[in-house]
Amino acid sequence: MLFNSLDFAIFLPVVFALYWLIRGLKGQNALLLVSSYLFYGWWDYRFLALILLSTAIDYVISNAIHGHVKQHSRKLLVGLSIAANIGMLGFFKYYNFFIDNFQDAFSLLGEPVTLRYMDIILPVGISFYTFQTLSYTIDVYRKHLEPAKDFIAFAAFVSFFPQLVAGPIERGQRFLPQFFAYRTFSYPMAVDGLRQMLWGFFKKMAIADNCAVYANAVFDNPDAHSGSTLAFGAVLFAFQIYGDFSGYSDIAIGTARLFGFNLMQNFAFPYFSRDIAEFWRRWHISLSTWFRDYVYIPLGGNRGGRWKITRNVFIIFLVSGFWHGANWTFIVWGLLHALFFIPLLWTNRHKKYTDTPGIGRALPSVREVTAMLGTFLLTTLAWVFFRAASVGDALNYIDGIFDPSLLSMPVVVDPAVALLTVLLICFMTVVEWIGRTGNHGLEHLGLQWPRPLRWTMYAVVIFITGLYMQTDETPFIYFQF
Repeated sequence: MLFNSLDFAIFLPVVFALYWLIRGLKGQNALLLVSSYLFYGWWDYRFLALILLSTAIDYVISNAIHGHVKQHSRKLLVGLSIAANIGMLGFFKYYNFFIDNFQDAFSLLGEPVTLRYMDIILPVGISFYTFQTLSYTIDVYRKHLEPAKDFIAFAAFVSFFPQLVAGPIERGQRFLPQFFAYRTFSYPMAVDGLRQMLWGFFKKMAIADNCAVYANAVFDNPDAHSGSTLAFGAVLFAFQIYGDFSGYSDIAIGTARLFGFNLMQNFAFPYFSRDIAEFWRRWHISLSTWFRDYVYIPLGGNRGGRWKITRNVFIIFLVSGFWHGANWTFIVWGLLHALFFIPLLWTNRHKKYTDTPGIGRALPSVREVTAMLGTFLLTTLAWVFFRAASVGDALNYIDGIFDPSLLSMPVVVDPAVALLTVLLICFMTVVEWIGRTGNHGLEHLGLQWPRPLRWTMYAVVIFITGLYMQTDETPFIYFQF
């Protein structure tokens, strides 16, 4: 079920009304579980067996870990959890990728082999809920968390429908206790949730979906376009993926607040970053911190010499790239970000920007604007590999950008609509710059205004979203991950 669908527009109010009519905690958790399974099974009911299996494995293993005193037994059990979760993820997501590369490797050695491909459908959201349950079991093993005894509450934690399909990837330490705490309806919390949802729908439907029209046209046939048009397409894809993914996170977090839950912030206005290190502190925060805590730090983190730390950084970025998909393009995308990051690490400037850009000022300084533009151009260059079908296509695309025609005007099918899309991006950027100290663009905007003016602002955002949305329901980009 898509957030931007009529189905969800009916589903959400019904679940919301039933949820707050139920007074007991167990009843609310049971309703959330049933609703989440309905939400997830809307795509393909067969995937429900997989999420139920993943839930059952980590529920049983985490309680078994807690019950064992011997470290050997605990290690064996947590290893079993890791193997089961990564095994399921690897099979559904990477089986054919490894078959392809295995065959290519033997062909290069002059010993061609033919292996059987499988027609595997990638279950929606498997990368997200697999990491969520896996981190929970690891935290129980580390004694950072007591295992859940209530299976219904734990299953609701794993399958919580607002963030089930594309995050944020929540930690058991922070999120699971909320399923055991008595919840009452909070009007201010619900209003803030609705504001965040509104902004998320605007970013998805007015920004991302309109950027996609032009970005897809350019990326699907790059040889037919000038360098300036290719550059324009790359920039539009950068805003498409931001509007799409951060829009999903805003809708998810806002929806959770309607039910009395607090999800972690997943995007902190990353295109205002002044270097790549800051970008990764602001982009897909739940995944970045997951890899930091469960991969980077166990590898040694910042301990050891320069080359060991450099190795750890490369591993974390390459694994992050591979997490995104079974294609060498994602690995190159991760490698590029590692190469962007390493100079900052070696010069000890990777923690230079930990404050809010332009803090205390209405506008950023010239130096900040230059730094933000430079960071944006680097991320946009890397996004070309993320979007392209192959590494070769990405290299050809970039080669096409740096053509003398880069200095010409971009050529698009409908210049008026393209200009409108640019204006919508500018509007989003201004709103998010004003709200950059908050958790979302509308968190503080207009709160002190008179009610008629504040409601006029909401109406304008709704009107723009409805007027310029695409007629077809478009899935979120990260559903494929």
